[in-house]
Amino acid sequence: MASITLGGNPILTSGELPVKGMKAPNFKLVKDDLSTVSLEDFRGTKVVLNIFPSIDTGTCAASVRTFNEEASKLKNAKVLCISRDLPFAQKRFCGAEGLENVVNLSDFKDGSFGKDYGLEIVDGPLAGLHSRVVIVLDENGTVVHSQQVNEIADEPNYESALASL
Repeated sequence: MASITLGGNPILTSGELPVKGMKAPNFKLVKDDLSTVSLEDFRGTKVVLNIFPSIDTGTCAASVRTFNEEASKLKNAKVLCISRDLPFAQKRFCGAEGLENVVNLSDFKDGSFGKDYGLEIVDGPLAGLHSRVVIVLDENGTVVHSQQVNEIADEPNYESALASL
């Protein structure tokens, strides 16, 4: 379990993140058109997993906007924005913001992504949601960077994540 904070108050996650050099666990997540995708669908492409509690919070929205801007500059890389939000909320947000360079994916069905990646929040007011994490994978699905943001209200280190590509 990792200990992070929400407003300075300690909360726990369900486990430990995949670390550099590990193969990332496969996943099945729901796109905003309700189709299902897996990590295997992105094989051969570098992947940034931008994971957060909810698209409807300021910091989460800022991370999606920032990665959307940076994604347009990336070669052979995709940014996947992952939360437990319903796909409809993700689509509404990106449509209203004009964000077209990221792929929104939802773990709303059973939360298995958050559990498998060890980042589900297990206590406190956000229990059941994902903690704020950035994981970068190479073309073969191997972790080259991971960051668990210590304070949920803080933004991730974008530069470090993007430099690992």
